[in-house]
Amino acid sequence: MVNREEITLRTYVVIDNMQPQYAAITGSLVRGDVCLAGMAQLYVEVAPGSGIYRMLDVALKQGGAKPGFQIVEREYGALELHSFAIEEVKLAGAAMLQAAGLTTAERMPPKVVSEQVITRVDPYQAQLINRDGRYGSVLVPGEALLIMEVEPAAYISLAVNEAEKSAAIKIVTFDVVGRYGRLYVAGELSQVESARQAALAAMEALSTS
Repeated sequence: MVNREEITLRTYVVIDNMQPQYAAITGSLVRGDVCLAGMAQLYVEVAPGSGIYRMLDVALKQGGAKPGFQIVEREYGALELHSFAIEEVKLAGAAMLQAAGLTTAERMPPKVVSEQVITRVDPYQAQLINRDGRYGSVLVPGEALLIMEVEPAAYISLAVNEAEKSAAIKIVTFDVVGRYGRLYVAGELSQVESARQAALAAMEALSTS
């Protein structure tokens, strides 16, 4: 049993249905079991970071959901689990929370640190973004570009997935690790605006749940 007072639940977020682009990018980055489109997914981040070891141990012994990564940094520890059965993901999450003496009500709510839409992206800026850690689609000059940052970082996973659900956009890249999570999605302006609204709505829903 993990001492409840030792663990702060920074992020706890379930993704019900991983979208094709989001899943493809995530699957290319994880170092553990590969995730696929259509799977459910769980991200958990705690402080101190070492607390994540026991929590993942509990989740894996629950059975079903498979781990994509376990990351321990100076301050925080994070893990990702996935399964085609959302019930398996939820059971693993519930087991972890019980072992740590936590509830989802104690998770930190997401905070949108910044968000902006750039219209008709300049060719030079497009090239810089494409060269700077791109894992998804190429940003084409003239497209609209949404950039969003949230804290804690792992919540950006839900924002990206909901953006893809809602609009015909391209995911250029996103980052779920670090102090801030960041996404870049591109496409026609109307579609990018729809993606922006969906991502913001997802963050708002988590903040009030």
